[in-house]
Amino acid sequence: MYAAHFGLRELPFALTPDTAFAFASGTQRDAFNDLQIALAIGEGYVKVVGEVGTGKTLLCRRVLSRLPKTMVTAYVPNPALTPRTLLLSLCWELGLSVAQRSTEFDLRVSIEKALFTHRAAGRRVILLIDEAQTMPMASLECVRLLSNLETEKHKLIQVVLFGQPELDRRLARREARQLRQRIAFSVKLHPMTEDEVGQYLEHRMRVAGFIGERAFSHEATRTIAWASTGVPRLVNVLAHKSLMLAYGRGERNVGVAACWGSARDTADARSPKLFALPSWAGRPMLATLSAIR
Repeated sequence: MYAAHFGLRELPFALTPDTAFAFASGTQRDAFNDLQIALAIGEGYVKVVGEVGTGKTLLCRRVLSRLPKTMVTAYVPNPALTPRTLLLSLCWELGLSVAQRSTEFDLRVSIEKALFTHRAAGRRVILLIDEAQTMPMASLECVRLLSNLETEKHKLIQVVLFGQPELDRRLARREARQLRQRIAFSVKLHPMTEDEVGQYLEHRMRVAGFIGERAFSHEATRTIAWASTGVPRLVNVLAHKSLMLAYGRGERNVGVAACWGSARDTADARSPKLFALPSWAGRPMLATLSAIR
C-alpha cells in the first residue's frame, strides 16, 4: 500500500470513524458545542440530522469520549428494532441482568429502577441512538414513553437522536407529534467548504505521519472539494484513491490527474466529464482529462 511511500504510520482516510482524526470543521464544531450545551442542560430530546457521510457517527463518538463520569451512557447504533428488542438493548447497555423471556412491562420496570438508582447517586443517563431514521414508529413511541420518567424536578433519561433527513420526515407525521414537541435542540450537519476540505486533507495526512509542505496540490484539493461536494465520507474515498493512483505513478504529491481519475471511479462523486467541469477548471484541464481516460 502507499503508506510507506508517503511516510505515513497508518492510512489517513479510512472510512471507519476515528476520533483521533477528528477535524473541527465549522459545522462539526458548532454541532459539538450545541450538543455539549444541550447535554449540560439535561432537558428534552436532542436531534442531530445530516446527509449520508457528513459525520454523524464521528460526532456521536466524540461526544461519548468527552462526557464526564457523572453521566451514564447507553448507545444504540442500529435501532431498527421492535420495542421489546430495543428495551433489551437498553438493559444490556445499562448493565442490567434480565431474563430473555421478560415481557416489555418487566423490561420497563427494570430500566425504571436503574434510572432512579442512577439519579439517586447523582448520575444522569443519556441514550444516544444512531441511524434513528430506521426506527419503527412503535419503537420511537417506546423511547418517548421512557423519556416520561422523571422526579419532581428532573428527567431520568435524556435522548439524543442521530439520523439522516428521513428522520425529519418521520417526525413530521401526525402520530409522532408528541415526540416532536419534546425536541428541545435541533442540530444540522452540513458539508465542508472548499477551504475546509483543504484543511481536512492536510490535517489527516499530518495525523497519519506525513512530513512535507503539501500532500495534495491546490488544484487537487479543489478537485476533491468539487467532486465530493464537501461530504467527508466522499472526501475520504476520493483522497484514498488519489493517493493510490499517485503512488502507482511514483509521485510524491497528489496532483489533479489522480483526483480526476479517482472521481471517475467513485459512485456519488461528481463526474469529471467535460460538460460537468467547474468554471475554475478552464481549458488547461482538457489535456489532463484526455491523459487519464
